[in-house]
Parts: sequence; structure tokens; C-alpha cells
Amino acid sequence: MIAIDHRDCAAAKIAYGAEKVANPKIETETHRAALAEFRKQMNAKHPNLGVETGLMALNGRIEMLA
Repeated sequence: MIAIDHRDCAAAKIAYGAEKVANPKIETETHRAALAEFRKQMNAKHPNLGVETGLMALNGRIEMLA
């Protein structure tokens, strides 16, 4: 499974607060933590399913997150 978040996400701003997406570095770490939790939950429910995660910039560039 591939799960991709995107930058400048209004839902992330609402869910985590404006300070957690205030600049690209903080925003990346916020998404990294959220996607790590997603991977953890998916691995618990579906241990044989591989999960890759990424963060997409508004220009379409995707940074894969570990």
C-alpha cells in the first residue's frame, strides 16, 4: 500500500494546529509522525501488507518518508 499526504493541507492544520505546519521542516515532521502511526496501525491489522508513505509538494514532487 502507498499512502501519500500533501503539503499545505488544511485538514492537517485543523487536526494538528497551525504551529505544526508553520514551515516546511515542521510540516514534514508532523506528516512523518502521522504517517508512522498509520504504518503502525496498518502493520498491526495487516502484518503481511507492505506500507510505503510519502509527502507530496504542491508541484507534484513526492518525498518518501520512512
